[in-house]
Amino acid sequence: MIRRHFFLFAAILVLVVMVAAGGLKVFTKKAGAAGPGGPAAMSQGGGAGGPGGPGGAARRGGFGGPTLVSVSVVQPRTFEDTIEVLGVAKGRQSVTLTAAATQLVERVRFTDGQHVARGAILVELKDTEQSAATAQADARLVQAKRAYDRYRTLGEQGWASKAAVDQYEATWRAAQADVSAAKARQNDRVIRAPFAGVVGLSDVAPGALVNPGAPIVTLDDVSVMRVDFQVPERYLSQLHPGQALLATTDAYPGETISGRISRLDTRVDERTRAISARAEFPNAAGRLKPGMLVRVGVSRGQRTSSSAPESAVSVQGDAAFVYVIHQRPASAGRPAGAMVEQRPIVTGVRQQGFVEIREGVKPGDRIVADGLNKIQPGQPVRVSGGQRPGAAPAMAPGGAPAGTRPMGQRPAA
Repeated sequence: MIRRHFFLFAAILVLVVMVAAGGLKVFTKKAGAAGPGGPAAMSQGGGAGGPGGPGGAARRGGFGGPTLVSVSVVQPRTFEDTIEVLGVAKGRQSVTLTAAATQLVERVRFTDGQHVARGAILVELKDTEQSAATAQADARLVQAKRAYDRYRTLGEQGWASKAAVDQYEATWRAAQADVSAAKARQNDRVIRAPFAGVVGLSDVAPGALVNPGAPIVTLDDVSVMRVDFQVPERYLSQLHPGQALLATTDAYPGETISGRISRLDTRVDERTRAISARAEFPNAAGRLKPGMLVRVGVSRGQRTSSSAPESAVSVQGDAAFVYVIHQRPASAGRPAGAMVEQRPIVTGVRQQGFVEIREGVKPGDRIVADGLNKIQPGQPVRVSGGQRPGAAPAMAPGGAPAGTRPMGQRPAA
């Protein structure tokens, strides 16, 4: 009994000591925070690290100073007013060759990617039966011709009636038709190129069985590529055969292809209210391939407007704006310097890395060129190139302020 009560009193004593030690520790921390060197004193400007001390001034200068930005000048630029449409490239002539009858392949006379002439034999099918039928038809033709010649002679001598001569003449002409039909069936076993072009890839090999309609190989005339596209009918008056075009493809980014409109359709689609046009693009080097997606630009003229690099224009939803740099005059407690103004603009087309600006700024305005996510409206900034806030901009050769750069040129590192 005594031992059991002893352990109980010992446990209670240990618990009391732990609670007392914890309370003392919390009290010591609160007293240190309320002391002269604690955070409360520092927040009131009493410490060296507060805003009123040297440490606070250092932080304010490091984090609250003007942001370094690069500058671009709004300049007039010539923009091409174009109608951009999509089309699919096709060869001048394109066909997928098939067999006219079910038969085994005897010979393949082309290689993949070969350029073949018109009429060249590409594939020969087995024609043993057709050759025999042609020989049989030739024999019947010879026999019919001899009988007709004999009866014609007898008719001229009066020994045969005209009806008999006409009958043998009809038999001879029927034999001629049988020979032509047999040769046509034999020619169906020979597949020729209907025009000059380039054959594609094929898996047909001697011994393979081909069926009517089954593709054997493709043949394309790629010397000139055709692109069919649709244009809304409201632009019909601005289209005409022979009109110059410029096109681009994803396969060759940054390159433009020159072509022309070769033909306009005779009808406007009553459902889409668009007219189909066909463009032709020279392809002597063979870089364009049938089936490629082509972006065609139909020129509607040129115009000159204010412009800015794409990196200087920020878009939020349907609105676009730029940051215009102004010189802020000195005032009480604040030195002179540069600051930015967020100004909404009305944009037009985008071409070659520049944006057309129709409203909002004028040529000569200085705007922030890039890094728009680092600045806020009304924020002081520092122009790159060593210019100090509040100092007059130094003039570079040519009369441009130092720190500015032509549009499209990256700032020096």
